[in-house]
Amino acid sequence: MAYPDLRAFVNKLEKKRLLKRISTEVDAHLEITEITDRVCKRGGPALLFENVKGYDMPVLTNMFGSLERMQLALEVDSLDRIGEDLINLIQPPELPTTLMDKLKTLPKLAQLSSFLPKYVKTGPCKEVINKDNPSLARLPVLHCWPEDGGPFITLPLVFTRDPVTGRRNVGMYRMQVYDDRTTGMHWHIHKDAAEHYRKNGGKMPVAVALGCDPATIYAATAPLPHGVDEILFAGFLRKEPVEMVKCETVDLEVPARAEIILEGYVDPAESRLEGPFGDHTGYYSLADQYPVFHLTCLTHRKNPIYPATIVGRPPMEDAYLGKATERIFLPLMRLQLPEIVDLNMPPEGVFHNCVIVSIRKSYPGQARKVMCALWGMGLMMLAKLIIVVDADVDVQNLSEVMWRVFNNIDPRRDVMMTEGPLDALDHSSPLPHYGSKMGIDATTKWKEEGHLREWPKDIVMSTEIKELVDRKWRSYGFGDNQ
Repeated sequence: MAYPDLRAFVNKLEKKRLLKRISTEVDAHLEITEITDRVCKRGGPALLFENVKGYDMPVLTNMFGSLERMQLALEVDSLDRIGEDLINLIQPPELPTTLMDKLKTLPKLAQLSSFLPKYVKTGPCKEVINKDNPSLARLPVLHCWPEDGGPFITLPLVFTRDPVTGRRNVGMYRMQVYDDRTTGMHWHIHKDAAEHYRKNGGKMPVAVALGCDPATIYAATAPLPHGVDEILFAGFLRKEPVEMVKCETVDLEVPARAEIILEGYVDPAESRLEGPFGDHTGYYSLADQYPVFHLTCLTHRKNPIYPATIVGRPPMEDAYLGKATERIFLPLMRLQLPEIVDLNMPPEGVFHNCVIVSIRKSYPGQARKVMCALWGMGLMMLAKLIIVVDADVDVQNLSEVMWRVFNNIDPRRDVMMTEGPLDALDHSSPLPHYGSKMGIDATTKWKEEGHLREWPKDIVMSTEIKELVDRKWRSYGFGDNQ
C-alpha cells in the first residue's frame, strides 16, 4: 500500500527509528537550518521540530536525507528498479505485431490507466478553509541562511495549467515570503511553469501544495518530458492514483491529502526583487526580478505539519533526490543512447554542473557523439561539464574517474568546447542563462582518433594469483576486513 499522505511516511520513519522528534524550543530564523545542516552532513535522521518559537505547527526537515530514506519514500529496495519498471511499461520487450501480441499489451494499458489521478469532492486539506483573511504569518517559514533576502518556502509543489492546452504542470520553485499575502515565485526561464506564465495574457491561477505523500513530492522535482503529468507519474511511483480535489478560489486541482494548500495568482505585469538565497550550489544565488504570487485562500488539515528542505553546500538532502532522478531516468537515456552503461551526477557538481557517463565504445568519436546527444536531451542541456569514460570504469567511484581523466586525456585532442543554455543559478558564466560547456573524452584512444602510439594496458594481477591469495588470506594473519 502506498503512503496515503505525509503523516503515514512520518510514522514509517519513526517506526524504523529514522526520525528524531525535537521538543526543545527552536527558532525558524536560522536555528533550524543550523541543526538540520549538521545532522544532514553527519548522515543523521529526519527531524520533526515540535516546538517552533512563535508557531503552533511542527516543522519537518531532512525526510529524504539518506539513500535508505529515499528508497523508503518511493517504496523500493533499489532506485534502479523504478527505471526498469518504467521502461517495461512504456516499451514492452517485444513490440506488438499480431493481434495476440496487441491483446497482451492491454493489461499494461489498464495498469497505466490505474495510475491516473482520482478526483474527489473534498479531502483532509480542506479541514480548515480561510478565504476571508488568509495569511502566511501562521506558517513557520524558515529563514535559512544569514544573507537570505527573507524567509523562503523551500518544499512547495507549484501547480499551474498551460493556458493553450490546459495541461497541468507541477514544479518545485522556492517562494520568498514578502508579507502575509505575497511571495516571490522563483521559476527559471527553462521551466514549464515559466512557459505557462509567458503564454498567459492576464492573471494566471497558481496553487501550492505543502506536505504531500513522498512520491508526489519527488514527482514535482523530476525532469519529466514536456507535457507529461507529474501527478500521473506520482501515481506510477505509488502504484496507486493520487487523490485530487478542486481548489476554492482558482480553477486548479491539488492533492486532497496535502497538509497545506495556498491558492492565488501571478500577474505577468508584476515582478519584484527576489533573493538572495543560500542555494544548493553552496553559494548565495543573486537577487533578481521574479513574478509575485498573491494569496487568495489558505486551506489546511487540522494540526498540519509544515515541511521544509534545507539546501546549501553539498552534500545536503537534495543529493538523494538527485540520485533518485539519476537512477530512475538512466534507462530512458539508454533508449536514445544504448551505448550508455552508467551515469553519475555527483552532488559536488550540483547535478547540472557535472555529468559522468560510461559507454561501450565501438567507433571513433563516439564519446563526442554522446556528449552532443546529452546536451540536446531536455534539461541535460544545462550540463556544464560532461566526462565520458569506458564501460569498465565505475562512474560512481570519483577517484577512479579522476584517475582516468588525469591520465587519459590530451587536452587539445580530447576536450570539446561549445556554448549553450546554462542554469540560472550558474554564477560563473559571463551572461545569465548562457555560457560555455566542456566535454572531456577520457576513453581509451584509438589510432582512428589520432592516437598513433600503442595505448598501455592497465596493471591487473592474474586471476590465478588473486584466487590463491583469497584462499590463503587468513593464513597471512589478516582478518576478512583487512
